[in-house]
Amino acid sequence: MKFTANSKEFEKLLAKVIPAAPQRTPMQILENFLFTVEGGSLTVMATDLEISLSAAMDVGADEDASFAVPAKLLHDFVRTLGDASIEFSTTSDDRLRLKTDFGEYAIAYQPPDEFPKAPERENDGEIVLDGKRLRRAFEKTSFAISREAMRPAMTGELVELSDEGMRFVATDGLRLARYHDPNVTFDGARQLVIPEKAVVALQKLVGDGEAKMTFGETIVSFDLGDLTMTSRLIKHRYPDYNSVIPLANENEMTIKRSELSATVKRMSLFSSSSFQQVRLTIDKDNLKVSARDQDKGSNAEENITCAYNGDPMEIGFNSGYLADALSHFDADEATFKMHSPTKAAIIVPADPDAEGAEDLLMLLMPMRLNEDR
Repeated sequence: MKFTANSKEFEKLLAKVIPAAPQRTPMQILENFLFTVEGGSLTVMATDLEISLSAAMDVGADEDASFAVPAKLLHDFVRTLGDASIEFSTTSDDRLRLKTDFGEYAIAYQPPDEFPKAPERENDGEIVLDGKRLRRAFEKTSFAISREAMRPAMTGELVELSDEGMRFVATDGLRLARYHDPNVTFDGARQLVIPEKAVVALQKLVGDGEAKMTFGETIVSFDLGDLTMTSRLIKHRYPDYNSVIPLANENEMTIKRSELSATVKRMSLFSSSSFQQVRLTIDKDNLKVSARDQDKGSNAEENITCAYNGDPMEIGFNSGYLADALSHFDADEATFKMHSPTKAAIIVPADPDAEGAEDLLMLLMPMRLNEDR
C-alpha cells in the first residue's frame, strides 16, 4: 500500500481525531490511530471507548489496507515537518514507512483486529443544527458540569429536545447554567446526557457550518463535515433541574456586568483560600463587595452603583463561581434575582435581547455568611 500526502493537510486530519486517543491506558491498543484505506480514501479513527472520532481524506492509495499506528508518535512527528510531501507505504515486516525529501522513517504498526470497533449508530431521531449556535450553547454552560463521580448524571451535560426548542443544562449542585435556543425544535420530547469529554471535544471541533446530531438510547453521533464524533450517553437520570430554580425572587439588582466581574476578581485576592467568599451588601442604589482573610489579616471592599428594588440584603457567594457566571454573559448588564441570603440566586441578562434569541440563566447557591471569613 502506498500513498502521498501533504504534511499540513495530514496534520489537520490527525489533529481532528487525536482528542479521542488516550495517552496512558491499560488497553494499549487504544493509544493508536486506526488507519483504513479503502477506494483511494484514508479514514483515521481514535477512541477511548467513551468517545470515538473519525475523519477522512482522499489520498489516491494504490490498494486497500488497515492497521493501527501509535497516535502520539505519528502526530508529533508530522507536526515537526512544516510544509512537506510525505510518501506513506507499508512493508512486509509490519512497518509504516514515511519518506520525505530529507529523510526516511519507520513506525511499527499492529493489525487492526484488536482495535475496538466504533459503536453502532443508533437513529431514534436526528436534528440539523447551526454549528456556531451549538458551540455557543456548550460554551455558555459546560463550565458548571460536575466533577463528582458520586453523581454520574451530573458529570455530563443535559441536552433537552422538545417542540419549544433545545435546552442545554449543566450543574454541580452549587451552581447551574441553562441555555435555551427556541430556534431549533424537535417533534416530541427527548433528554440526552452527554459526557463532559464529548462536550469539551465538540467545543473545539464544531465549526460554523451545519452539524447533524443523530441519537438513540445509548449513543449520540455528530456529523461535522468530514469529521464524525460518536459518544456513549450517560444513562443515569438527570436531576429535575427545574425544581431548584426559584420562582419567587422578589429582590432584584441590575448592575454593570464587567464592573462587577472586575471587582469580584480583585476581592478574590483578599478572600480566604479555604472559603473564597465574597460578601455582597446591597442597599438602594449601592452594592458593597467585600472580602476578608482572617488568617492572613487582609481585607478589601469596593462600592459599585447599581439599581436595586428590594429590601436591604447581605449575601455571600463563592468568588470563583460568581466570576465564572458573569464571564459567560454577553450582556452589558446583569440582573440578580434574590429571595434571601440562604436561598438560590438567579442571574440573567438585564436585556434578554443582548444574548440574541436565546435564553441564558445562571443559578448560584449562596454561602453562609461568617464574620471570621
